[in-house]
Amino acid sequence: MTASLDMSAFTPHALRESVLNEVHARPFTPLTQPVLVIRFGFMAKGDSAATDRASLAAFCAQHGAPPPEPGIKHHQVDLGPVRLRFEQHSEFATLTWIWSPRAGGSPRRFGDIAPELQALIAALPQAGELLVAVKLEVENGVDPVARAEQIFDKSSLAIVAIKGSAGAVASDFRLDDDGFTRILVCADGPTPERLGALVQRVLELETYRTLALLGLPAALALAPQVDRIERRLGEVLEEMQGAETLKLNNHLLTELTELAASLERGATGSLFRFGASRAYYDLVQARLAVIEGEAIAPYSSWSSFLARRIAPAMRTLNALEGRQSELSRKLARAADLLRTRVDVELEEQNRDLLRSMNERTKLQLRLQSTVEGLSVAAIGYYVVSLFGYLAKGAHDTGLPVEPTLATAAFVPVAIALIWFTTHQIRKRHLKEDHEAEQEKE
Repeated sequence: MTASLDMSAFTPHALRESVLNEVHARPFTPLTQPVLVIRFGFMAKGDSAATDRASLAAFCAQHGAPPPEPGIKHHQVDLGPVRLRFEQHSEFATLTWIWSPRAGGSPRRFGDIAPELQALIAALPQAGELLVAVKLEVENGVDPVARAEQIFDKSSLAIVAIKGSAGAVASDFRLDDDGFTRILVCADGPTPERLGALVQRVLELETYRTLALLGLPAALALAPQVDRIERRLGEVLEEMQGAETLKLNNHLLTELTELAASLERGATGSLFRFGASRAYYDLVQARLAVIEGEAIAPYSSWSSFLARRIAPAMRTLNALEGRQSELSRKLARAADLLRTRVDVELEEQNRDLLRSMNERTKLQLRLQSTVEGLSVAAIGYYVVSLFGYLAKGAHDTGLPVEPTLATAAFVPVAIALIWFTTHQIRKRHLKEDHEAEQEKE
């Protein structure tokens, strides 16, 4: 007997279990026809997701069913003849009600909801905004085209054979009087597992189709703003050509900055929505590739019908996003050009200011030299006067000093000493200023 390998010797990745279980997060539910499936899709924004999850847990407890575990993405409960399937996605959650009519019951119209099912749906209110509401009914033993023509609007009827199986899927993608999109599945003898997989993929296709189109209103709302910014950018560029003053250039630069901020705000707000719409559209294409077989004349296939409706919306999103990106680059280039012009004008003003400062400095130096010369004469006069008093005092005390001669002889000496002292002081100040400028550099 072979012993099992001890995996405890390895350190598992923290996300290993959740990643491996992701492929089993939303398993197919086996179905037996005939069956009616009601799906609701609610947006999960802010606190509404937690509120709806708590409401589901209370509903399950009220009916003696196990509540969903915290963080689980899929939960399914059986409520007698009704099965409830809950799925949590990134920005929305779905509630799928599955009901099988009793054998031998009274005849019913397509999409009629039994009273017991209506009561259960009403007993589970949701705080999130309703986006998707689908009635899907599986019938067997009928002519798909004749049955679809009885139920749907022929002007928008799309019907297609089921890939790899006998039967067809049909819908007109219109809302009925109750606000539901109706889908007919005519399947001939599939296994419960294959029927469950088919129904889930059809429901996912309709859910993702609706979510993919959420980006279109956002694009249409942003288009006038992009048009306004493009038009104003052209006007600003024309004004730039004739702008000659720094004040006007600064004003234009401020306006370009405001236009760029407005554009980026709109682009940032639409970034997630546009990306999500493209991702949902890719999922629609993937589901169509799995479901859709041969087209059934004379009606459109689902691919061609949805391509005529969704593809233009996707092109609108892509075109607007491209315009936003290109306009952002144009605004950046225009702002750089204008900023360069402003910088050049500032440098020219600074150059003129420095030139005038140099002229004033030269004048100050000339004035200072003049003042220094006058200062030497004035100080020399006072020093010679003081020396004259000393000479007179010495003569009066009997010293052999002639005051007039001594004072006259002292004049050149005093002037030379005062000039030398002043020159040394100025030289020292210039040296200190030079050293201070070198330290700053």
